[in-house]
Amino acid sequence: MSTDSILRSKIIDGKKRSLTIREWIKSEILKLKESYNFIPGLAVIIVGDDPASHIYVKNKEKQSIESGMNSWKYILPSDVSEKEIIEQINKLNEDSMVDGILVQLPLPKTSSVSERNVINAISPEKDVDGLTIINSGKLACGEDGLFPATPSGCIILIKELSLNLAGKKALVIGRSNLVGKPIASMLLKENCTVTIAHSKTKNLIQECKNADIIIAAIGIPNFVKGDWVKKDSIIIDVGINRIDNLDNPKKRIVGDVDYEEAIKVCKAITPVPGGVGPMTIACLLLNTLKASCIRRNIESPIYNFTV
Repeated sequence: MSTDSILRSKIIDGKKRSLTIREWIKSEILKLKESYNFIPGLAVIIVGDDPASHIYVKNKEKQSIESGMNSWKYILPSDVSEKEIIEQINKLNEDSMVDGILVQLPLPKTSSVSERNVINAISPEKDVDGLTIINSGKLACGEDGLFPATPSGCIILIKELSLNLAGKKALVIGRSNLVGKPIASMLLKENCTVTIAHSKTKNLIQECKNADIIIAAIGIPNFVKGDWVKKDSIIIDVGINRIDNLDNPKKRIVGDVDYEEAIKVCKAITPVPGGVGPMTIACLLLNTLKASCIRRNIESPIYNFTV
């Protein structure tokens, strides 16, 4: 096998897996429509005019519709008050057609709105981003709930390579509420031995070398170097960083891991883009499907990692 073939075999294809998930969701929605005469629906609220946020929301809307879901988008001005955002959320909480509510983050930097107050205004049963205190607490306590989409996508990709994670040493680099903390809880549920690293961690290189699984979610381009990782490790790169591109005015996107070097050493790695990113929307739709069934006291279809 050529060197190029060996390297290609190490790539964890998030695009391919996300497509499989979305096709599965589409088939399940058809079953629900035929058996119970309803269609799951996702409502997204976006505040301000940040181009990247609008692209994300557009992709969510597009993939929701392609999967057979109802989709609603609410665009609010950047100077909207916290009270007005929460009023919109409350309307969606009370709307029986809406199964999932998502507020696109981050909110504008100039806004005095509290993200925590806004998120916790969402009904936990419609919190498909899994960020309310209720769902965060359920995850931490090992109970069932709606959990963050990006970490859920990471777990699916990892389990595609190794269904049994018990005893694996997992290193999570980053301790955010969006990725770091929830994925640490998910890995603990899989019986991994989990270490959370952050800006104050000592001997980080050695922690990386000891890890069977590395989740990089620190927000620093090419932070994890190739000689930091051990052979046969699985690397999930959550980072999305825009950096200057030589001889091209357009920025290029890289992850938190030095991909070109790490792929030569590790067992498998997610590319950026094309790895974790597509899985986030797919898992958001999985959550919406799950929420729609729970709200109607219907047994929720469970996505099988081996589908």
